[in-house]
Amino acid sequence: MDNNQGMVIVLSGFSGAGKGTIMKHLLSEHPTDYFLSISATTRGKREGEEDGREYFFKTREEFEDMIRNHDLLEYASFNQNYYGTPKQYVQQLINEGKDVILEIEVQGALQIRKIFPQALLLFVTPPSGNILKERLEGRGTEEPEVVAQRLAIASRESLLMEQYDYIIVNDDLDKAVSYVHELIQSEHGRTMRNTQLIDRIQNELAVFAKGEVK
Repeated sequence: MDNNQGMVIVLSGFSGAGKGTIMKHLLSEHPTDYFLSISATTRGKREGEEDGREYFFKTREEFEDMIRNHDLLEYASFNQNYYGTPKQYVQQLINEGKDVILEIEVQGALQIRKIFPQALLLFVTPPSGNILKERLEGRGTEEPEVVAQRLAIASRESLLMEQYDYIIVNDDLDKAVSYVHELIQSEHGRTMRNTQLIDRIQNELAVFAKGEVK
């Protein structure tokens, strides 16, 4: 892989940690640097939505064909509808040198890592579990039972945090957004992402060392 090829960036985190807000600010502040992956879904198109902008809208039969043909990086069923990440769409973007952000849950993120071993996995968390509880309760839009369910899910997700490359502590939104941007940009210089460049330089210098080029 050369550093002129795009990266797959997976952004996960607890419900209430602010991963969606970080992603929106990142895309707003760096509109030419990052591209948000568009998911495929079987849910109906809502007013104002366009195919290929909000989602790739599929029939259930079309989506299940994509599953059978291994055309999805990951997928899940929610409220009797399928949601998934089209493999071809993401591959095309990274081949064009674009960094693609996937905002997905933990299990989906680990599926992505199997297909794209060099994907950059980022996990967003508040500074503590107590603060996460306060944030969820502070929304005031969910019943206590729902908050308890989200905290139970967060407890299970926390067991997989070590599978991620970096932990993003979202205590200050601006700092968190800047940190994510800096991490992604610095990743382009990682040795494992520049093997073609290294090979080319080594081969060219080997020629010079042998005195084959005057």
